[in-house]
Amino acid sequence: MKSVVLSAAFITVGLLSSPLAAADAPLLAVPGKIILESKLDTAPGAPWRAVKGGWELKEGAWRGSEKAEDKHGAVTRMNTKLKDFVIEYEFKFEGAKSTSLSINAVKDHMARIAITPNTVSIQRDDNDHEGPDKAVVFARISVNFQPGTWHKVRLEMVGDTLLGKVDDLVAWGSNDLFKQERANPGFTVGGQSVDFRNLTIREATLNPEWEKVKTTLPAPGSQLAAAPTRKGAARPKKSE
Repeated sequence: MKSVVLSAAFITVGLLSSPLAAADAPLLAVPGKIILESKLDTAPGAPWRAVKGGWELKEGAWRGSEKAEDKHGAVTRMNTKLKDFVIEYEFKFEGAKSTSLSINAVKDHMARIAITPNTVSIQRDDNDHEGPDKAVVFARISVNFQPGTWHKVRLEMVGDTLLGKVDDLVAWGSNDLFKQERANPGFTVGGQSVDFRNLTIREATLNPEWEKVKTTLPAPGSQLAAAPTRKGAARPKKSE
């Protein structure tokens, strides 16, 4: 996948690791009506569809595992369309090399929080793969996630702006692509395996204090870790 980091002037980004990030106070979005709430403690099934890999119930949580014969990371998606929203869930590594929360646009990928044991990336995705469009990395943060430890993820999308939070780390960015219809939220897993639990998807509205919150964020690109090395990684397929 092609990517650029903090390119054109129409991209605005910020990154935060501070007491504000540690709190559950509204950041970009104010959560509203619950769209879906699940502990993910029953066998995977509707409204989710396993696109690739193996998905099973393991020790009271969903477990996703890549299958070698797929030559593609494990993917499961919920067939739904979203307006402004907040998604929260927890995950833990059980041997996998990567995982993500992915949101699709009408014709291709839109955005994701991509996580490895060593990095958290918040990005606008490449929206045409073979064409001229490129992914834009809003932030890439160094971490040290050990197997067997649960971590909390939060993704907020309101208007043309996205905010991602993993534990106490927060990053945000704005792009015109985010104004398009959002669809098919999904989990991905590279390798074996990642566990998931406590998923909630809510409607959302813009936090009236967002403009003030933005002023507390560091300057764009001020905290960008080196990109992780990818060996033999398969190119994500459309709508997955």
